[in-house]
Amino acid sequence: MGVRIKDADTVKVRDDVFDEVTLMALYKLVQKKLISVIGGPISTGKEANVFYGEHDGRGLAIKIYRIQTANFKAMTEYMAGDRRFSSVRGTRKGLIFAWTKKEFSNLARAHDVGIPVPEPLVFDRNILLMEFLGRDEVPYPQLRNAEVEDYGAVYQQILGYVKQLYQEARLIHADLSEYNILYHEKPYLIDMGQAVTLDHPRAPVFLIRDIKNLNRYFSRYCDVTDEEEVLRAIVGTGRREP
Repeated sequence: MGVRIKDADTVKVRDDVFDEVTLMALYKLVQKKLISVIGGPISTGKEANVFYGEHDGRGLAIKIYRIQTANFKAMTEYMAGDRRFSSVRGTRKGLIFAWTKKEFSNLARAHDVGIPVPEPLVFDRNILLMEFLGRDEVPYPQLRNAEVEDYGAVYQQILGYVKQLYQEARLIHADLSEYNILYHEKPYLIDMGQAVTLDHPRAPVFLIRDIKNLNRYFSRYCDVTDEEEVLRAIVGTGRREP
């Protein structure tokens, strides 16, 4: 496709990742000169694979949602009730494309209000290009694997992000845990495809679950705030709960 491959041995052509639809989307992004280098895998998740890439020397994260094997039913729980995507119906492929657009939109809303997330650059079909969070082609570690000097301070930072996400971006992450937070000098929120707007029917459940997950993890390392108190601080005085 006219793109340079780094570490060719690590970029295996797998049918469930690089199918015909994905290759066409990748080809379009390369032709638009949005990708100049494709490297090895950064992560392999339940729904998507993330590869390292470059554009004119700038590091990229190339997230590819797997059309054939992504968890269709799990995605619909977050998509149904989101007014932005209420018109999405039908095929697995259509849902995956909408999910990719949804993550782009969620990241853009978070990034626009100053929350540390990978800056979303562009999406096409089931491929999302984002800023690469790492150094020397190595991604920042997940919080669970990071060296953290002051867990209490990081806990408060992340609660601040959750509050800012709620009050300014009008979103709830809905899958926040030590797996979806990267850490290097400060925490970064990632994996926001499932994030929902405040009018989603299950928004209160998702927000409380995020708080519980944070308290569960950080209680091993520092004092945590009571869940109800955290919830009141996020929702804000005079606000209705989500």
